[in-house]
Amino acid sequence: MYAQVHLKKNEERRIKAGHLWIFSNEILDSAGDPENGDLVEIFDSKNNFVGTGFYNRNSLIAVRILTDEKIEDLRELFRIRLNNSFDLRKRFYPQRNSFRMVFSESDFLPGLIIDKYNNTYVLQAYSYGMDKNITIISELLKEEFAAENIFTKNEEHFRKLEGLTAENSVFLGAMQKEIINDGSVKFEIDFEKGQKTGFYFDQSDNRFFIEGFVKDKKVLDGFCNAGGFGLHACMAGAASVTFVDSSAGEINNAENNYKLNGLQTESEFIVSDLFDYFEKCIEEKIQFDVVMIDPPAFAKNRKSVHVAKKGYERLNRLALQTVSENGFLITSSCSYHISEAEFLQIINQAASRTGKKIRQVYFNGASLDHPKLPAMPETGYLKFGLFFRG
Repeated sequence: MYAQVHLKKNEERRIKAGHLWIFSNEILDSAGDPENGDLVEIFDSKNNFVGTGFYNRNSLIAVRILTDEKIEDLRELFRIRLNNSFDLRKRFYPQRNSFRMVFSESDFLPGLIIDKYNNTYVLQAYSYGMDKNITIISELLKEEFAAENIFTKNEEHFRKLEGLTAENSVFLGAMQKEIINDGSVKFEIDFEKGQKTGFYFDQSDNRFFIEGFVKDKKVLDGFCNAGGFGLHACMAGAASVTFVDSSAGEINNAENNYKLNGLQTESEFIVSDLFDYFEKCIEEKIQFDVVMIDPPAFAKNRKSVHVAKKGYERLNRLALQTVSENGFLITSSCSYHISEAEFLQIINQAASRTGKKIRQVYFNGASLDHPKLPAMPETGYLKFGLFFRG
């Protein structure tokens, strides 16, 4: 029924262990002349069936595996997978209507991300096969989940890796604003101006976690984006919260969300490069009881890791100098190419260079709506740590 791909000797071992990518240099040959985005059946060097996946001859990831079985009805497979993904999230967040509903390979829908904002569904397609079948996904969201708005907000970088254009589409409704509730805090989402799909769901659980350390404290929310961490600090009774971001638009979003929630906490909203702001605080001897930093990814690829490490070390070194004695540094990295061990080494180096004694109190990854496959380290990227200074 489908074209075939044959693997080189022993290349099936990693796949049988649960990894879902076949790289181009692992393929011996193909039969049936598959086109990019086509389903192909995978066989090992002894002609044993391995699985079925999406093919892309122009990508380093030549096949993204969907299943270890033969596919009779792709639409039905998608329907089952979407419902399974939704049901899993509702186990974790029964009261929430907004979360990451599909997390690509982690939900066995390789190259597909779906973020749910009430009845608005924002898609990202980062595999040729998913892009080729995105209309089916859209139809199922309408049929199975009563979607009212469906559109894509793709990132050009990841599309280019697959040989895809960066264009976006509206499949249903319109790209209109939504007000969501993360279980405690309300956020207004402006999809046209917002980053990523509109909101960072990956830190949702960690935002709740910080509430246990901020009551009556002077708090800084650096790289605050729409104010997620800082707003949770306000909700938890912080004495004051300072929101800092280099984007005037994001500071405006944070201030609007502050007002949307009717908060009364003493707050300041500052447009500034965070490195510059920290240096100013150090010069003026301004310190905070809790410093929270959630920077964008400094390492987009392996080539940028060395420079990224220096950036993270400097950032955390400056941050630690603004943390008061017996205070907390809450710090994150969403760079996949920097490992957990490397990130901890960076934090330790930053502490050493500032002469600060720190203790690691807590470490976590992304929220529960971002599951990981044990066989695929690539499905885990976020590092989140709480460090006590004193």
